[in-house]
Amino acid sequence: MDDKGLLKEFSDCRKLLVAIGDETRQTIIAALACAHCTVGMRVGEVTQKTHLSRPAVSHHIKILLDAGVIGLRPQGTMNFYYLKLGGAWQELVALVNHIEKIRGEYCGKDC
Repeated sequence: MDDKGLLKEFSDCRKLLVAIGDETRQTIIAALACAHCTVGMRVGEVTQKTHLSRPAVSHHIKILLDAGVIGLRPQGTMNFYYLKLGGAWQELVALVNHIEKIRGEYCGKDC
């Protein structure tokens, strides 16, 4: 079994897993997932969609940005946030696929 490889993948995904493990951040991710991907949303729009305070949204957006879950597109004095694809999400997909592969090799279909 490739324990070290799997543990490295978990380590690589740690920031993402922590970021998406919070229910408030899940609400923000859901709001951004429904936003037009080429435009994104401003903090005020996220606040309206999630019914969270502006400081709470800003706090959680910082964590999501740091984890690579969302991106920032500045336009003049405005900042638009959008759900990023690939990157951290792709690492999570690789982790899940690795777990499924190990499970299939060692447990069979009835595990």
